[in-house]
Formats: sequence, structure tokens, C-alpha cells
Amino acid sequence: MTSFSNSFSQKPLRVGIDVRLWSESGVGRYTKNLVLNLAKIDSKNDYFLFSLQKNISEIQAKIPNSKFKIIKPDISWHSLDEQLKFPKILNKYNLDLTHFPYFSIPIYYKKPFVATIHDLIIDHYPTGKASTLPLPIYKIKQIGYKKVLRRAISDAKAIITVSNATKEEIIGHYKATSEKIIVTYEGVEDFAQSSKLESADLVKEYNLQPKNFLLYVGNAYPHKNLDRLIQAFKKMNKKDFYLVLVGKEDFFYKKLKASNSNKNIVFLGEVSDIDLSYLYKNAKALVAPSLMEGFGLPVLEAMQNKCPVIVSDIPVFHEICQNTATYFNPLEMDDIKEKLQKVCFGDLSNDNKKVEKGFEIASEFSWEKMAKETLKVYESCVSIR
Repeated sequence: MTSFSNSFSQKPLRVGIDVRLWSESGVGRYTKNLVLNLAKIDSKNDYFLFSLQKNISEIQAKIPNSKFKIIKPDISWHSLDEQLKFPKILNKYNLDLTHFPYFSIPIYYKKPFVATIHDLIIDHYPTGKASTLPLPIYKIKQIGYKKVLRRAISDAKAIITVSNATKEEIIGHYKATSEKIIVTYEGVEDFAQSSKLESADLVKEYNLQPKNFLLYVGNAYPHKNLDRLIQAFKKMNKKDFYLVLVGKEDFFYKKLKASNSNKNIVFLGEVSDIDLSYLYKNAKALVAPSLMEGFGLPVLEAMQNKCPVIVSDIPVFHEICQNTATYFNPLEMDDIKEKLQKVCFGDLSNDNKKVEKGFEIASEFSWEKMAKETLKVYESCVSIR
């Protein structure tokens, strides 16, 4: 049985980290916070960061640590070059271990590696509705994605994942052993305080007064279930109450926006951390209607900002929120509407005990803790070669 608890290599390790997704949301935020916190806690090992050209100046500014060297293969993820050229580049650096913080690994890379699997959404939503590609091309890519995912799970020295819910999914779908899969929870950061001026700008432009809006933060992919959320919100029919959707303005977000012209539904797109802090602190509640998630960082961020949370009744949200959230059936529009009304206007509208308990839970999650646990995985993997 493999143990990942207290094995340490005596000499400095040469660890490669694939940071090509640095500037993206989701996996990018995970990768960025992992590297930034490794730079704080680890002065022993040598790191090689494999980046896209566009990210290099930001990485250099944030990590002056000489133990972190930046390599620029400038190879896109999910590309042919990733499979054919990237292994050759990695092999040049005599790495003890490489960490791929996303399942998109080069399948011809034969050196030891660790992979982070954030979720198995690709297995649950294998339809063209989850892609902007033509259906035949999407199906071909889907086959490729699954082959890469199987290789990552079968050949990794260890699999890191971000929740026990996802760990159980991996075990169930791919027959991986429990000992091989390590859960390292994501962290939550202290948000910058909103200035009065910036808060006033949001209020003036969108009429977002404190507690007169419901907040959603995240992308608009089909599994996020935003169509049902919007329909449930419309059925509430509250004149001076708003649904605010924050997220990357990609194909799915723009499509959703184009089909919903209701003045009480506000599409903010991406916002600064300062504005996001204002939104969390002043929302009546955050709502997360997802059909499936690997973790659910916005929920944790809301809890940290003492914002009530209304979430889907799915395993990962129970794991994170415990008894501090209000849960609904994400497939039942009437249940979504009922729970929104209860929290926003009914007998749960002043449930401060849940909010305070949520704040306590959120304080237990930190990126530095995640980085320390990940470093233990690196050192254990090298010690058992």
C-alpha cells in the first residue's frame, strides 16, 4: 500500500509544473495559487514552470524566487503539439516528477508524473451542447479526451483531486485505488475591500443596492444549470429584486445573455476582485444551481464573505457547506423557486447562525495548506520510485 504522509527525499527535487492554464479561470486559479504558495513555503526544491508566452511576464513579477525557472514551450492544451512535442521538451530537464494540474497530459510522456483531476464532468455531459465545436469534430475530440484522462488516471504516480466527491467518482468510474488518490482542498483568499467609489459605481449603473439582488458566480456551461435558475427566478416575479450573473463572457455566457432580456437579470461579465467582494458582501444570497461540480470555489468565497448560500443538493456541496447551506433539487424548477423565496424573503432570510458557521468552515480552507499537502505528495512519489 502506498503512503503519501511522511516520505521525504534528501536531495532537492527537480519538479516540473505545467502552468499553461495560468491565466484561465478554474484550473488556472488552482495552478496559480499552487505555484505562488509553493514559492512561499519551499526553498529547497527546484521548479520548472512550463508556460505559454502570454503568462511569462506575470509569473516573473509574482515569483522572483530563483528556485523557480520559467520554460516557454508555448504549446496549447488539447493540441497535437501537446502530444508530440511537449514530451520532448519535458525530457530536456531531467525532472524527478512533473505535475499536470489538469487531465490534459501528453500520453507519450513516460517519466513520473502527478495529475490533478478536478472533476469528471466530461464523462457526465458528453454531448455537443457542452461544446462550440461541430458535433462530428466534438465526438472525435471526446474520444481523445477520454483516452488522455484514462492514461492520466492509470499511469500517474498519484492522482490529486479537490474533493472526496470527485475521489469517489474516479474510483467508481475508473477503478483507481483509494490509496492512489489524494484530496487536497482548494483555498479561499481574503478579498480586497470595496471602496465607496467603486461600490457607488455598481449601485448607480445597475441599481444593485445592498440585499436587493441574488448572485451567481461562475461560467455558463450547460452543467451549471443556469436556464433552470433563470426560469425559477422569473417565476418569483419580484419587481425590485435582481439576479446578477458574474462570469467569463464566452460563447455560452453570451448565448444565455442574448436569450434573456429581462431587466431584472443583470449580466456583469467578469469583474475585478474588488467588485466581486462588494457583490458577495451585499448580495442577499449566492446561488449555485450546478448539476455537478468538482469543488465549487464561489460557494466557499461567499461563505468567507458571510453571504448566505443556496445550492444544489449534490454531494460536493454537502462536503463543503455541511449544514450551513439551503439545498434544493437542481432538476425541479419549483423547488429552486421555493428555496430562493425562503432565503430571500421568507423564514430563512435572517438565518445568521448558518452564515456564521459558514464563515468558520471557510476559514479552514487555505491555498497555503493545499500547497503544503501537494508538496508532500511530490516528495512521497519520488521516494517510492
